[in-house]
Amino acid sequence: MCLGVRSLCLSGLLLALPAAYAGYDRGPADIVALIDDSRFLDAHASIDAALARPNLSADERAALEFQRERMRRIRLDFPLGETEARRKLSELVPDLREEEFQAWKRSNRLEHLDIDGQSYYFSRAVSNLFLLDPAADARRRPPRKPGGGPMEQANAYHEEALREARATGKSSVAPRRVRVTQSIVVNADAVPAGETVRAWIPYPRLRPGQQEDLVFLSSAPAAHRIAPESAQQRTIYLEQAAQAGQPTTFSISYELTVYGQVHRIDPERVQALGERPELAPYLGERAPHIVYTDALRRYSREVVGDETNPARIAKKLYAAVDRIPWAGAREYSTLSNISDYALHAGHADCGQQTLLLMALLRLNGIPARWQSGMVYSDGDYDNLHDWGWLYLAPYGWVPMDVTTGRFQDAKDPGVEWFYFGGLDAYRIAFNDDYGTELVPAKRHFRSETVDSQRGEVEWAGGNLYFDQWDYRFKAQVLPLPGHAP
Repeated sequence: MCLGVRSLCLSGLLLALPAAYAGYDRGPADIVALIDDSRFLDAHASIDAALARPNLSADERAALEFQRERMRRIRLDFPLGETEARRKLSELVPDLREEEFQAWKRSNRLEHLDIDGQSYYFSRAVSNLFLLDPAADARRRPPRKPGGGPMEQANAYHEEALREARATGKSSVAPRRVRVTQSIVVNADAVPAGETVRAWIPYPRLRPGQQEDLVFLSSAPAAHRIAPESAQQRTIYLEQAAQAGQPTTFSISYELTVYGQVHRIDPERVQALGERPELAPYLGERAPHIVYTDALRRYSREVVGDETNPARIAKKLYAAVDRIPWAGAREYSTLSNISDYALHAGHADCGQQTLLLMALLRLNGIPARWQSGMVYSDGDYDNLHDWGWLYLAPYGWVPMDVTTGRFQDAKDPGVEWFYFGGLDAYRIAFNDDYGTELVPAKRHFRSETVDSQRGEVEWAGGNLYFDQWDYRFKAQVLPLPGHAP
């Protein structure tokens, strides 16, 4: 997880410097473990002792200070005491019994942490319970309204994309032209009047056959800096002075053509990878979020069995991760190993599922990489979303969206497995990697150390976290000359 301080991935640094801390009561890995074990008082004491050591480098100090910041963010994610969590749940389950509450707590369907012996509940623990437990959901009053975006069910777009791919043999199909305005609104007086507020708003990367014909339209303020195409997490940088009592607002507008993807994979044609040094960055571990733990290896063996065909291995792993229930996620910067969290938490969101699938694919010798951005619709729906790509010879890179997953009630196998090798055009990719540096680099910790979808904000006094600002995203689908859906 790259924290944007002096161009170093400081959480990785904290785990990789035990020799520098040889005289400490607890080493850096121990501090991370204390936080993961919810022993915050011990972690704070260990950080204080480490920071008091002479000759501590600036990078070592920043890595330690981020672990203190991580605890602060965890407490923001887990604000509810047991009494308040029980009250919120009983408002929706009026006949709630104490033994039921405790059973949901023990199973962690009511996600909580016992921080220094005191139970605190995730801010979305109650709403997530109804996604994870059908019996609880059946008793919710009023009943839960169906949610999700239009592409989360098989629909006419999937049929359109498949029809075009089958008729033409093309993999880039069914495009959409979209106009986007994305904004950041910083809370009034979050920054002292007169101080410069610095903002990064995500901006699309051009990908031939996926995202083309990008046209920048405007920004507010007008002065801006667009990151180069080489930036794996691309943004537009803006700055302006804060005014007393007024929100500080930044926005950008652009147009883009996005193509759907349909790659029809025949396992019988799939070949062994062979010597491909250019694929090395997409194989192997990448701490802290892709690590081949013993638990990951066991899970892989259980799913893969004795299968040897790379396409069939990938499909088995995709189906297994797809079975993990979706639920609202903790902030990624608070998690020390996201793929391991997704494996054990009993639920995961899109980025957590994607990192778990990437770890499993790489463990089995199949290159995998990240992509993320925003999804939009013909109506008002939009959302943050993460997905990925895997490499299968001779097909090359093909997409995978394990969270949208498999449409098990579809009659057409092409629709059923659409997102194993396919994507819709109702998504904009800002990022082709996770945890990489922004351009220009941030001076302070990032709010989102893994992904880049909402944006980032800071000033001379430090980072502005998500509780100090909000983002807005508006997409309008435009007529596309020469294309009739």
